[in-house]
Amino acid sequence: MITSPTPYGTCADIQAIAALCHERGVPLIVDEAWGAHLPFHPDLPTWAMDAGADVCVTSVHKMGSGLEQGSVFHLQGELIDVKTLASRADLLDTTSPSVLIYAALDGWRRQMVEHGRELLDDALSRARRVRAEIENIEGLHVNDREDFCAPGRAFDMDPLQVFIDLNGLKLSGYDAADWLRRHHRINLHTSDHRRINAQLTHADDDTTTARLLEGLRDLVAHADELPPAPDIRVPDPGELRLRQATLPRDAFFGAVEQVPAERAVGRICAEMLTPYPPGIPAVLPGEVLDQAVVDYLRTGVDAGMLVPDASDTTMATIRVSTRDVGAD
Repeated sequence: MITSPTPYGTCADIQAIAALCHERGVPLIVDEAWGAHLPFHPDLPTWAMDAGADVCVTSVHKMGSGLEQGSVFHLQGELIDVKTLASRADLLDTTSPSVLIYAALDGWRRQMVEHGRELLDDALSRARRVRAEIENIEGLHVNDREDFCAPGRAFDMDPLQVFIDLNGLKLSGYDAADWLRRHHRINLHTSDHRRINAQLTHADDDTTTARLLEGLRDLVAHADELPPAPDIRVPDPGELRLRQATLPRDAFFGAVEQVPAERAVGRICAEMLTPYPPGIPAVLPGEVLDQAVVDYLRTGVDAGMLVPDASDTTMATIRVSTRDVGAD
């Protein structure tokens, strides 16, 4: 299972990954939460189904026109049985589904079939103009393919995800996003320790993009009023792959204790720790905490990152299992 696109708009080489999986008889599942629009324009990254994935799951409420919680999954090939997949979905589905959500999904489907190419032509053209204008604002840099796409990095990227690097202003993305919301009522898609993201879609127009540009110029003008970006210890990707010592349910429902974060290193975590943005768990119950991840979460919270599912959202303490690592 892979995530493509990521919240940053970066995409994997799904075709190559699918081929590798299929050589071994393994199905490929793609979390395509930010890719609802991909099937409807040739200048966008390749849709997971066109690239050979067996299943892709799409959140239509992100880059489509669905209501919140509106998601779909697509299935093809013979590696996953449709009845088996349906039975697994039934375990999670509600018995009281919202007709409004279904209607919005169908309305979006029809909109894209009839007008998708035209709408996305306009969105992509608008994104090119907005990217160029932001790049001309002193202190701001728009991340592009040269930043994200290279051997060992991403394979492709979605230009509608406009990530803006704030290193030139020495600001954190968290503080910049808060300032834009407070002073210009601009809600950004996501932010991190050094970037903010303005996600453009087919619903944007000259009014929304003009407001974004006005807010960014004003942010630059008031940058010296914001605190300098604090240091966040961002781990290498490999350091985020924690060892699973027990089943998640055994850690979550077993005997636990709350310990200072510095004493949690090397212990089995008994809670889920999910930094927002982007809302992807950094730690799951049953995983062994290491120093790099604990430092990342603590310095991130100090800089403005949220970890709302933590028992202690300040990350001063962490809930851990009383079970020793390696115990039967």
